[in-house]
Amino acid sequence: MIEPYQGRVYDPCCGSGGMFVQSEKFVEDHQGKIENLSIYGQEMNATTWKLCRMNLAIRGLDANLGTHYDDTFHNDLHKTLKADFILANPPFNISDWGGDQLTDDVRWKFGIPPTGNANYAWLQHMVYHLAPNGAAGIVLANGSLSSNTSNEGEIRKNLLEGDMVDAIVALPDKLFYSTGIPVSLWILNRNKADNSGFRSRYHEVLFIDARQLGEMIDRRHKVLKADDVAKIADTYHQWRNRDGHYEDSKGFCKSANLSEIREHEYVLTPGRYVGIEDAIDDGIPFEEKMENMTANLAELFAKSRHLEDEIRKNLGGNWV
Repeated sequence: MIEPYQGRVYDPCCGSGGMFVQSEKFVEDHQGKIENLSIYGQEMNATTWKLCRMNLAIRGLDANLGTHYDDTFHNDLHKTLKADFILANPPFNISDWGGDQLTDDVRWKFGIPPTGNANYAWLQHMVYHLAPNGAAGIVLANGSLSSNTSNEGEIRKNLLEGDMVDAIVALPDKLFYSTGIPVSLWILNRNKADNSGFRSRYHEVLFIDARQLGEMIDRRHKVLKADDVAKIADTYHQWRNRDGHYEDSKGFCKSANLSEIREHEYVLTPGRYVGIEDAIDDGIPFEEKMENMTANLAELFAKSRHLEDEIRKNLGGNWV
């Protein structure tokens, strides 16, 4: 969605470097040059930090991961970095991130994040590190879209009033091996101008409800197919460019202005905006459908009674 063709790419919680590897694949798939990307990352786990360095080295990717592993919140190793692209999947709902020691931090431009949940600390850290034309794609738990506790609602309001939020995508559940919960993708943008430089989406947010997309690959896991990804990305780019091709699609996407979002008290759950897709009319009158359903239900009840009688008969004297 944010198309990191060239420039500075940053992940403040980079793990083993998955976002960087995907950026490399994206550039190669679009016939770009990987040397046009400058990679910056930080990771607080020593083993994972070493894995990331190895993962990038074997792919020939040069990256600045800092000289050591460290905590992004308490020792930002890239304090002066202004990134063109930020891609991140921060750990969800961290409660012990030490926020009580950072209440006066310069990064909290939109409000002090709660000490019991780091979601809005991550969001603001990334906004702080965006270049003037930078964009970010951030995966967060769905609670971040609607929470109003401990100043989160106020921070979300300020981000929206500051026109930092470009799009919200509700994703299907079961996408991660570590958790089955559904998540959402935040697209943040410091400059919501289209290709011509015109701020065509000023104080508008695109909502996409992609929860029905994807397919199960086993009993516990789902993947988004290439067509699903293309559908989401194409919808976003058509909306961004205002080229005449974008249209709201009930049940899937909706472009909402700030006035509408205010009416929803700054809650960003896509389902509130896109609505429910209209059911296809099969031409059968409701009365006929109801009659058929009632007849089917009566038949099922009769079968149930017959099976119960058979079970009683088979159990004989052991029936209690």
